Amino acid sequence: MAKRQFLYCLLIALVLDAGCHQSHRYRVGEPTPPSTLKPLPANASPQLQQVVESAIEQTSLTTGYDPSYVKINYPNGDVPLDRGVCSEVIVRAFRKGGIDLQKEVHEDMVAARSAYPMKWGTSGPDANIDHRRVLNLRTYFERQGKSLPVTTEANDYLPGDVVTWDLGSGLDHIGIVVNMWADKEKRFLIVHNVGAGARLEDVLFAWKITGHYRYF
Repeated sequence: MAKRQFLYCLLIALVLDAGCHQSHRYRVGEPTPPSTLKPLPANASPQLQQVVESAIEQTSLTTGYDPSYVKINYPNGDVPLDRGVCSEVIVRAFRKGGIDLQKEVHEDMVAARSAYPMKWGTSGPDANIDHRRVLNLRTYFERQGKSLPVTTEANDYLPGDVVTWDLGSGLDHIGIVVNMWADKEKRFLIVHNVGAGARLEDVLFAWKITGHYRYF
């Protein structure tokens, strides 16, 4: 029993360390509403196209959720593609667009460590995990001037936009808007990983939005 309790506590600690987890207010695997693939604007950059396509592609590749701390290569390091946390969706999509958030976040943290959260008790930047933490990604996007207003208007959230949420109980989450349009709800769907792999779902307003960013 003691061993089981220890393993359970360790799992919870690892989940919290990565910064996102399944919310009790959202049931993983809820049916995706009928949707239509909408073309991106004619003036959309090739980067945006690659990022959005990568996010959608991940829904058939990343089937699990694994917040374990592991040592990875630098730059362009990654955990196995079939698993990861919510931030992996963003990191992998951005890499398809030529932006390595592992490298970008690490270099910015080295240059401006005090601007980033200190909540994990680390002694300094760690390229294995820093870019996998939602609060660090939020800080990086804000420091790059990529923030947009947080609103309750669905039309304000466009394909390629990154959104962060507060799941409650101190849990942060992140996902990306893609060009799949929910026909009835009249809003774009989100690709995210909240506990069961990368999913394409209608969750834009499922939780309290804490950040809205447009990089491309």
